[in-house]
Amino acid sequence: MEKDTKTSRASQTRSKSERPKVWVPPSSLDAPPAPDGFRYRWIRAESVGFQDTKNISGRLREGYELVRAEEVENADDYPVLDEGKYKGVIGVGGLLLAKVPIEIAQQRQEYMSNKHKQRDEAVRNDL
Repeated sequence: MEKDTKTSRASQTRSKSERPKVWVPPSSLDAPPAPDGFRYRWIRAESVGFQDTKNISGRLREGYELVRAEEVENADDYPVLDEGKYKGVIGVGGLLLAKVPIEIAQQRQEYMSNKHKQRDEAVRNDL
């Protein structure tokens, strides 16, 4: 006579901590994870069909570097420009992916924050 083995009801039920997955539309601005010590940002290269060289050159002078497809794992998952001045750079819809060292990004944020505070104080003093 064979022994009848039964599984407990608890092992058959779904885990209570498991949440249902929620569908969200994909973002065209998804970016790969940034390497250690860097932050990724999308920067404008084109607006309404016109090249924005002032913005790009300004960001490059600030310390940003354009991200090339060969620098990224699974580069096939991201849109890469096939032609033109920025050939091989990850980009979509007039935006280019750029990386900046975290230290520079933090210093820039502090500078802009201080500038905002100074302007805010100037407005309050004029009132």
